[in-house]
Formats: sequence, C-alpha cells, structure tokens
Amino acid sequence: MSAEATTEERASILLVDDMEDNLVALEAVLGSLNEPLVRARSGEEAMKALLRQQFALVLLDVRMPGMDGFETAANIKRLDQTKDVPIIFLTGAEDDSGYAFRGYATGAADYLTKPFDPWVLRAKVTVFLDLHRKNQQLERLLAQDQGEVNTRLAELEKQLSGENPPDLAALRTQVREIRLLVSRGRL
Repeated sequence: MSAEATTEERASILLVDDMEDNLVALEAVLGSLNEPLVRARSGEEAMKALLRQQFALVLLDVRMPGMDGFETAANIKRLDQTKDVPIIFLTGAEDDSGYAFRGYATGAADYLTKPFDPWVLRAKVTVFLDLHRKNQQLERLLAQDQGEVNTRLAELEKQLSGENPPDLAALRTQVREIRLLVSRGRL
C-alpha cells in the first residue's frame, strides 16, 4: 500500500480458490501489500463476498468444483454492482491452452498460470490497486464538481425567482462558470 493511502482507500482483494494451499500461497505473496485479503473457497462464496463489500480485484482459480471460475466470472460481469471489478484468472500450467482465450472472453483482465512468479503477481496486483485508487479519486472529484454545479444552479434559480430583476451580466458570468465546470468534469 502506498504511503499516501488512507484507511478508507484500502482496497480489498478477493482470493477465490478451492485449495487451501493455493490460498495460503496467495496470502504469502500479497500480504506485503498491506491490503485486506478476503478468501472464498468457491464461486458461490465469491459471489456472496462481492455482494457484501467492494473489491479492487478478484484473483480467481479456473478449476473449482461446482461453479467454476468461468461461470463465476460470467456472474461477476453480469451484475451492475460487480461488472467493473477486474479479474485475474489463475490456473495450472497443464490446463488446456484454450482456457486463456475463454478467460479473456469471459471478461478477465489478466490470466496467469500456476506456479506463478510471485514478483509478477505482486506487480500486476499493484497496478490494479493503483487503478482502483485513481478511479475512486476521479469519482470523488466528479462528485465535488456535481455538487458545485448543483449549488450554483440553485443560486441562479433563487436569483431568477426573486422579486428584484436579476443582473443580466452577473447571470451570464455565472452561466459561463457553470458551463466551464460541466465541460471540465464532463458532467
């Protein structure tokens, strides 16, 4: 986690694998990032976790009993609440080469084979965490701009509904400022 990240900026990572050893390995590799790591032992558990809280990233095993990784990813991408959460598929090296294509077609952002290089995995996860934080920052800025636009529009309405005739030059200036805010934020 970067030094500037505050408590509310901590980005949870969902680890989905039916094998305990794989979950332990993922936790060992990613523990140094100091981000919350949440385990799920099945696709069903993963979906429940995703509906309970927000995640910056999902690391998803392809081969699991019941709902496999592909089905889980399809369900994640189907829901408005979770469709933008990036997924990195993890699978054994001996798995069919068509798995990678199927993973990307299902909406995966990346695909790694086990055993994976811990440095590569950590680097990829760090990129997705940084993207998550940048998206959150953009959302906050857009919300601020939207709030400012709403405040200024309310002021204009108040001036226009007042008993005294409005100052047209001042109104034009306010409208230009609002247009600038809207075009800057693409609101």
